[in-house]
Amino acid sequence: MRNLTLVANNVVVLENLNISATTADLDENVVYAVSERQNMDGEVDVELWKVGGIETAGFTGEPTLMAMFSTVISTSQPKCNQVVSLKVIAETQRISIITHGGDITTVSLEGTEPIPDVEGTVEPEILAASWAPDESLLALVTGEGKLILMTSSFEVLSEAPIHTIEFGEDAPINVGWGSKQTQFHGSLGKSAAQAPTTTRAGTSPDDDGRPRISWRGDGAYFVISSLSPPSPDGIVKRVLRVYDRQAALQSTSEDVPGLEHTVVWRPSGNLIVGTQRFGFEGGGAGRAERHDVVFFERNGLRHGEFGLRMADIGGKFKGLGNADGRKWGYKVKETAWSSDSNILSIWVEHDEGDIVQLWTTGNYHWYLKQEIAAPPSREGEPGRFTSINWHPEISSYLILTTATQVIHRAYAWDTFSSPSQPPVDSGSIAVFDGPSVLLTPFRTQNVPPPMSSFRLPLSPVPSQRVKYTSKTPVHANFSRENDALTLVWQTGYSEVYEMHTRLGPGRAKVIDQMKIWSGFVAEEDPAVQWRQVALNYGPENSWTLTALGSNAARDVVARVKIGGELALKQEFELEKRNTRILGDAGEYLQDTGGEIYQFAPEIEGSLEKLSHFPEFCVQTQTVDAIHDSRSDKIFLGLGGSGKLHVTRATYDPITLGTNATSFTVTSGFTTFTTTAHEAIFVPLTTVDRLISDQGENGGSEAVKEAAKEWPVRKVERGSRIVTAVPSTMSLVLQMPRGNLETINPRPLVMEVVKQDLDAGEYRKAFFACRKHRIDLNVIIEHDRERFLKNVASFVEQVHEVDHLNLLLTSIGHGTLSPESLAEICDAVRTELERIDMIKYVNSILTAYVVKSPPDHEAGLSLLLRLRDTDPSVVEDAVKYIIFLVDADRLFDTALGMYDFSLVLMIAQHAQKDPREYLPFLRELRALDTYYQRFRIDDHLRRYQKALRDLSLAGPERFDEAVDYIEKYQLHEAALGIWKATDRHGKILEIYGDWLYDRREFRQAASVFIEAKKGKKAMVAHEKALEWQELFMLAVENEMSDDEIVETAYRVAEDLVSKKRHADAARVLLDYAKDVREAVIALVGGNGFSEARRIIGLNRKFELLEDVVYPAALESKAQFTEDLTEMREQILKQVNRLRELRIRKVEEPDAFYGTEDPALANVDVMTDASMAPTTFTRYTVAPTTASRTSKRSSRSKRKLERKAGSGRKGTVDEEEYLLKSVGKLVERFKTTQNEVQNLLPHLLQFTSEHQEEGAKLQKDIERFDQELGEAVTEIWMKSQEGEEPAAVPPVDTWAGRMEELEKNRRVNPVERVAKPEMRKSDDWKMRLYYH
Repeated sequence: MRNLTLVANNVVVLENLNISATTADLDENVVYAVSERQNMDGEVDVELWKVGGIETAGFTGEPTLMAMFSTVISTSQPKCNQVVSLKVIAETQRISIITHGGDITTVSLEGTEPIPDVEGTVEPEILAASWAPDESLLALVTGEGKLILMTSSFEVLSEAPIHTIEFGEDAPINVGWGSKQTQFHGSLGKSAAQAPTTTRAGTSPDDDGRPRISWRGDGAYFVISSLSPPSPDGIVKRVLRVYDRQAALQSTSEDVPGLEHTVVWRPSGNLIVGTQRFGFEGGGAGRAERHDVVFFERNGLRHGEFGLRMADIGGKFKGLGNADGRKWGYKVKETAWSSDSNILSIWVEHDEGDIVQLWTTGNYHWYLKQEIAAPPSREGEPGRFTSINWHPEISSYLILTTATQVIHRAYAWDTFSSPSQPPVDSGSIAVFDGPSVLLTPFRTQNVPPPMSSFRLPLSPVPSQRVKYTSKTPVHANFSRENDALTLVWQTGYSEVYEMHTRLGPGRAKVIDQMKIWSGFVAEEDPAVQWRQVALNYGPENSWTLTALGSNAARDVVARVKIGGELALKQEFELEKRNTRILGDAGEYLQDTGGEIYQFAPEIEGSLEKLSHFPEFCVQTQTVDAIHDSRSDKIFLGLGGSGKLHVTRATYDPITLGTNATSFTVTSGFTTFTTTAHEAIFVPLTTVDRLISDQGENGGSEAVKEAAKEWPVRKVERGSRIVTAVPSTMSLVLQMPRGNLETINPRPLVMEVVKQDLDAGEYRKAFFACRKHRIDLNVIIEHDRERFLKNVASFVEQVHEVDHLNLLLTSIGHGTLSPESLAEICDAVRTELERIDMIKYVNSILTAYVVKSPPDHEAGLSLLLRLRDTDPSVVEDAVKYIIFLVDADRLFDTALGMYDFSLVLMIAQHAQKDPREYLPFLRELRALDTYYQRFRIDDHLRRYQKALRDLSLAGPERFDEAVDYIEKYQLHEAALGIWKATDRHGKILEIYGDWLYDRREFRQAASVFIEAKKGKKAMVAHEKALEWQELFMLAVENEMSDDEIVETAYRVAEDLVSKKRHADAARVLLDYAKDVREAVIALVGGNGFSEARRIIGLNRKFELLEDVVYPAALESKAQFTEDLTEMREQILKQVNRLRELRIRKVEEPDAFYGTEDPALANVDVMTDASMAPTTFTRYTVAPTTASRTSKRSSRSKRKLERKAGSGRKGTVDEEEYLLKSVGKLVERFKTTQNEVQNLLPHLLQFTSEHQEEGAKLQKDIERFDQELGEAVTEIWMKSQEGEEPAAVPPVDTWAGRMEELEKNRRVNPVERVAKPEMRKSDDWKMRLYYH
């Protein structure tokens, strides 16, 4: 769907020359040309000119004469151009000039004064010559019919005759399949099959008789087209022969009648191109007007063709007897391919002047995209080209020459799409194909090329200043306002059509065009060649047409204001050359450097600079942006580098993408495709913000950050945007092979849906979401408050029951909170009930059911109301609600409403087996009301409600209620039910017993006290070790002294077992009056101070020697044992840490392991017998049964725990040891506190105690120093660089495992905090040092 558009047209005039060939120096990007003239001596004078550098802006530098020399003229072809080949040899920095006379001349480019040097002469003459693409080989055809292959230094590699009867090395083997002898010939019989078939293949009358050579793009093969020697009957035919790089014949073409002299091999290598004439003896069978471009494969077989349109060229068959050299009024002189193999140029020599046609292909159809007419000579003779060449590297550059001119034309691909906006957007596309424009409005039709919805035939008015007028327009443009089409030809002739495109379905014409104006945009001037046009619709049905062209020096802009039958024309000359209209209105221009100007025709066509692109962009668009209630233009352009640039007046440009292939602006998005086969949608609001908020780096970082939020969609490989249709939310893409695909990207759909919702067009929004599978929740979530206010409008527009049900069901499965969901459902339900409850009963039921939690009872209550008022609709409503909800759940809900008729109705329509429910219902009917409800609620597992029903069934059911309470643990509910009744105490006692059995003694004691059960409360307090409350109750209940003493000893024993030594001593002293046992309890808990106080208070000093002194020594011995244990632990752990750290440095792979966390979730293993392989995250599991099953969530959690267990030999062991050392430090600090309490007493006791105390203090000091040194060594950090900022892991199991694996390689010292040692020494006793 793309067209070739002319970007630049540059001309260099070399007066008084006869230019015959050109070549390009790729290293210097310079064009050279040769001129030749016959002198009086019968030789030819050759001049080599350096034309200048070639750029889009034009030729750079002045033409200079490089060298000149004379050479012999060809005796067989004295009238044709004598230069056969002109080529720059980059490796040797020389220009090779090969002439017909046989001379091979080179001119060095390195010296200041190049001197021609004749490398040699080929006798008798050279008919054809061609260099290989890599410039390493030269193929020549001599006048004797020999093929000579030379190196770049002109050494002969091979020499052999061309004409041979051999086919070549690739000769096919014929087994008869498909031949005439194997076919059925009906009544003609076997003789017809055996009759020989002869094809009389001759040459075309337009054949110039000269051979041609063409190389394949990779230089592996070349083809020679030459005339064969006359056959015995005098027939001469043209034959194609394919050779390899050693000049070995590979294949010979099949006989093709009427095959002409032109031949060119497509650089991509799949086709060899020639031309074929029909309608004469020796020519192809067909009409005399038929003229085909034919294709061959490398093996010499035909491979398709397409026809040249003789009527469009303007040819006329004059007869073979006519003396004119052009029997049909024209002939094909040469053909050539662009370097990318996309454009085929055909040089046609016409009676009225030469033309060059540019053809492209798509979907197996060949389109005539452009025609270039040769400029007329000053003498009034028809214009003639002398050579045509494509640039070897820049595929869009075409270099043509006339006798005195070198013409450079730059082309680019462009799509002529309609920029019309909703509601009149048609999505029309115009495609050039010769004198016709193929039109397809994609809003209503998606017609695959080469077909189209409408073919617009063109008949341009011929110019009076040129002899040949091309019928193919050079550019087209649609108006933004009403889809009008304007066309312009190179001569300046233009036509404007109103297309009247049908925008909706129907039987009317798709396009009903009407021509509203035609004429020349300016006074006819052959020096001005027009290349671009724009059309803008004005008030009162007026039009402004802007055309852009150029003369020899600068660009020309023509303005035509069309109103009715009048057309006011203006013409302006610009200071620039090769500018381009930016956008579709003709208001802005872009020069070859990317500078953007505003064109002001009211000020003599002056240009005001607005902004710039970093490079020249062919594909451009403008879009309006609103800033502070004023409109501004955003300019977008796609450069040849694949960068998509955007800018605004007075702002620097930013780059949205660096690998873009096409783009468009629609529905608030800049949409572009990339070489990564993605379509990216950039909101225009984001584009505007990025332009305004550029930083120091030109906004590139901001673009990268914003790009993370842009919607992206995968597209087919090589897809390009054709057009976008906002009204249908569609994006039309074209694949490389030419077929089309229309998609509805979610961003475009959502943008239109949001616009419809804002406008209150709920029906359009609903059906758009339904058609394109958009979650209907967007209708509510877009603006929930507004939807609630407009529920009546929504129901009025979307009034179909099924559609309302679909919406309610969708929001029921959406992400709305239960409160919001209930609010929406209630609002819709209320409106439906107000309009017509009978009609919308299904939707009302849906509104009840989709709530969270579902309100099934309300729905069934609605059925009960309808059963009394409108029984006719109940049956369908019941079936519908059973469709929505599981029948068993509805059965239980109806049963819970205690309405047996409703239960039966649900059961019958749900087709439940009566044997399953009728016996149960009969049993229930026979029971009393509350006991019946108890049975129902118990059946439905509504235990609390069942207990309340059972409490109302009568006092005789109390024992059953007690059993029910204990069965289902309903004690708290029972307390509320029987509160303020005479049964409340019993319920409390049952509750207390239940708590006691659950070992909740404290709670049980409180319940027993409330139930007035003192003895049970005392037992509960004793079990809870609440001795204060226990002995208070004992006194209140008048317990005997003996029982109190016995209880005291029992409680004290339990307290000591719980290490509550002070409480145990208090109980023994207060209630057992036993000082000895109290002292024993205190010293057991290291409470020597309190023990000595009690001894002194009670004058029991004998207990010091009997109890306290031995206990002090035992405590000291225990502390010493603990220190020994801690010393051994820290020693082992420090040694192990040293080993681990040495291993981590020396064997890191063995230490950390080689596990890949990405493989942790791969649980498949092939059953085939094969060598072990490592699975990756991209491994596809085999279809056969695997040996292991998928890892469960439980096993995953187990694996996570195992990963951090610190098992010996694992990477986690070091961290585990560090944590263990930290715990040891805390244990030692606790020991220090306990020793601090013991040391003063050891000092005050006997000398033995003093000695033991001193030893203990020294032992503590020594271990304190050892432990501090160990901690310092362990937490000594290595000098490493800073770690990069951590990226938070994805909260998945695989993400957590990956984070765990990363943490394993982090130094554990960084993760485990260093424990703090006790800094003060106030625990010591200084007297021990004296």
